[in-house]
Amino acid sequence: MSIDWKRYDPCGFYDEMIDFPGEPRTLASGMVAHLQSLSSDEIRARQKAAESAILEMGITFTVYSEGSNIDRAWPFDIIPRIISPKEWSMTEAGLQQRVRALNLFIGDLYGKQRIIRDGIFPAELLAHSKNFRRECVGIQPPREVWAHICGSDLIRDEQGTFYVLEDNLRVPSGVSYMLENRVLTKQVFGELFENYSIQPVDDYPSHLFDMLSSIAPHTDEFPKIVVLTPGIYNSAYFEHSFLAQQMGAELVSGPDLVVGDDDCVYMSTIDGWQKVDVIYRRIDDLFLDPEVFNKDSVLGVPGLMRAWRKGNVGLANAPGAGVADDKVVYAFVPQIIRYYLGEEPIIPNVPTYVCLNDQDRKYVLDSLDQLVVKPANESGGYGMLIGPTASKKELAEFAERIKADPRNYIAQPLIKLSTVPTLCEDRVEPRHVDLRPFILQGERMYVTPGGLTRVALRKGSTVVNSSQGGGSKDTWVANTEAV
Repeated sequence: MSIDWKRYDPCGFYDEMIDFPGEPRTLASGMVAHLQSLSSDEIRARQKAAESAILEMGITFTVYSEGSNIDRAWPFDIIPRIISPKEWSMTEAGLQQRVRALNLFIGDLYGKQRIIRDGIFPAELLAHSKNFRRECVGIQPPREVWAHICGSDLIRDEQGTFYVLEDNLRVPSGVSYMLENRVLTKQVFGELFENYSIQPVDDYPSHLFDMLSSIAPHTDEFPKIVVLTPGIYNSAYFEHSFLAQQMGAELVSGPDLVVGDDDCVYMSTIDGWQKVDVIYRRIDDLFLDPEVFNKDSVLGVPGLMRAWRKGNVGLANAPGAGVADDKVVYAFVPQIIRYYLGEEPIIPNVPTYVCLNDQDRKYVLDSLDQLVVKPANESGGYGMLIGPTASKKELAEFAERIKADPRNYIAQPLIKLSTVPTLCEDRVEPRHVDLRPFILQGERMYVTPGGLTRVALRKGSTVVNSSQGGGSKDTWVANTEAV
């Protein structure tokens, strides 16, 4: 028996492939017909083949649970998500617009702070920012770019409209899984890659290398690039080693690097010390340089900030870029785009209430059971309140937290996330998804066609984070219309 699409009901949500039970969207008609041509046994066999490949390739991620770290095989669903090239073209332009504006914003905060003087961005928000690094004031990084790598999370509502949910500008993760998802999909649906024009993502490491090269201090030479990792116990270590290997760069930890008397960075090798031009650092600011930040850090490199300030090494992302990776700052991004670029935002924000604002806070406290509340600087879906499913005790506790520290919280309406057909044991069912494209900015800008689609594997859940049980899918920017 094959998939019975007439039994597949999106239940009022926007489904990326099926408009109504039994009726695929035109964009996905070829894919739906192909899946229907396969028996249930064949689809299950392909899913098992993908899971075996994940084990053989060692694709893992780390789950933190009750104080212990658990490495798990990467959860992957073989049915891809499909986005039309026309729709993606508009989304890509919106992401580029957003990153350009955010980089101008970050540079302004560490410079003249015009946006505060002009009354667009509140000084109080900056004064209580956890990621504003006073040590970076007055610095101008190469090309005046602070956030070289950004992962913005997108969602769709019940009308299919894309919204930006948040911007990840510190050390965004997940691109390695996007690349591995494509490799796996080519293995299990190789015949579809022969029939459809699917925009490639496997050239991302080349784009990343070129971007990193563009911020090297000496661009007339072939730059020495390294990936700086906190080590094997970090949850993203798989990605650190994967990207280093794909770029042909060295994977190093703090003790492998030293800053010399000439304020240049050197790497220990079997041939002696080699000068390093660019560091793709996957370590948070506070652990980057014990001379400047956390003095007890053994993960970073003493003197690294000194080398960077003198222009002897490129750092991606630049220290201090995380000031814009703040969910309260997110609420101001539409104004930030208008202020620096004089343009209207191409991709809208989700409507957001800033609890520091008295009027917004009163509404949030009166409507907690209808809203999603997020702390300013948490990630991975931790520290959130989902009002409609929260208990009275949880609502009361969150109300007290908001009153005690309103600067730390925003609230948003619960968006009805779009769904995608997902293989669930003996049938295909809709599951909620988001999307994390990756944007690079150096000499040029690059946006991955599509990105990492994250799936809430539990029925009805909207929590897509892999650290909390979410899975993933390959994302195609392509047309698979039947011809």
